[in-house]
Amino acid sequence: MSAVDRSSLAPLPSVIYEPILDAALREDLGRAGDLTSDAIVPRELRVTGELRAREEGRAAGLDVALAVFRRLDPSVRADIHIPDGADVAAGQVIASVEGSAREMLSAERSALNLLGRLSGIATVTRQIVRAVEGTGAQIVCTRKTTPLLRALEKRAVRLGGGANHRFGLDDAVLIKDNHRAIAGSAAEAVRRARAHAGHLVKIEIEVDDLTELEDILALGVDAVLLDNMDAATLREAVGIVDGRAITEASGGITPATAADKAGAGVDLLSIGWLTHSAPCFDVGLDVDLGTV
Repeated sequence: MSAVDRSSLAPLPSVIYEPILDAALREDLGRAGDLTSDAIVPRELRVTGELRAREEGRAAGLDVALAVFRRLDPSVRADIHIPDGADVAAGQVIASVEGSAREMLSAERSALNLLGRLSGIATVTRQIVRAVEGTGAQIVCTRKTTPLLRALEKRAVRLGGGANHRFGLDDAVLIKDNHRAIAGSAAEAVRRARAHAGHLVKIEIEVDDLTELEDILALGVDAVLLDNMDAATLREAVGIVDGRAITEASGGITPATAADKAGAGVDLLSIGWLTHSAPCFDVGLDVDLGTV
């Protein structure tokens, strides 16, 4: 699998995330707005704010964070110092924003929540990608994302050097144990999926036991999901598959176990941990009254 080229990632269209930003601001502003800033900060005051990293990591979601400020103050001017997908050192300024002090402070928490969340995902993805370098395995995320933030979080994974698994239930077939149980067999589940989905949709099936792997490969699936297998079992599974399908290891993979499982020779490591357990990246907003 080739590495993900972060430089080719265009920003997401704003129409995708603007409703999310509006909902986040409504949640924070509540029924009466920002009581503290409205009481203390003069309406006409303009300031410069610096989005500064408090730790080392990888930036992601900067365009989204800046858009939060612009939702309250369309006149905000921004200067980006560390672009999305670039590494940032502790203490470095990621971006500067200049605009209304009231609106900047009102937008601060929503902007930082998103920037910290997305940069945290990019940072841990980078960590795991580096851990498996040389194995040939590609790191991919799952659908275990924060509700409504999937597009943003999956882009953060790509900015960290990983790749995306399916975005939703509508872009690929993944036959799991419950589907097989309802269909009566793996073969019948694949037959139904192929008849329903059409020739352009890939089909993957979950495999729990190597004794059935050969029979599943005979069904002509595109990929096999090797679930909750240790490295030795994964290595045996890769030998059985022998290039006839994409091999994907899944289940309980963390930064501590990724390298061992990647070394088994699988094509993909799908890791829900990237998006459901990544620590938030520590970033803050420092306001400077003297530069405007």
